[in-house]
Amino acid sequence: MRGRSRKPVIIGLGIVMLMGISVYLRLWTIDYRISSEDTDLIRRQFDLANREAMDESAEWRLKYDQEFEKANNCANQLNQIKNSYEKKIKDAASNTRQLEMIQKENIGLLERVEALKQELETEKLKCSMRQT
Repeated sequence: MRGRSRKPVIIGLGIVMLMGISVYLRLWTIDYRISSEDTDLIRRQFDLANREAMDESAEWRLKYDQEFEKANNCANQLNQIKNSYEKKIKDAASNTRQLEMIQKENIGLLERVEALKQELETEKLKCSMRQT
């Protein structure tokens, strides 16, 4: 009984396998015909897509290079402005010190002028007293 029930199953399995193989071969021949006829077309499409990708890559590289150059220019200008500003601050501090020294010197000179005026007045008084 077991031998009889296996035999139809094995025959059915064999028929299904043959049908599967025939469908696979049919699909393979269809695919092979399409691919052999369209090889040149596919190759041209691939070359075109490759060129377009290369062009787009070159455009993006150019844009990157331009933006990189702009960024470098901005950074250089910023450094120049910063250095100029620091120099002006140093100059302003130096000028402030010089102004303070000149003001002190001016005060000293004004005191000296006052002393000389007083000395001149005393000398004038002496001269006028001698004449009288």
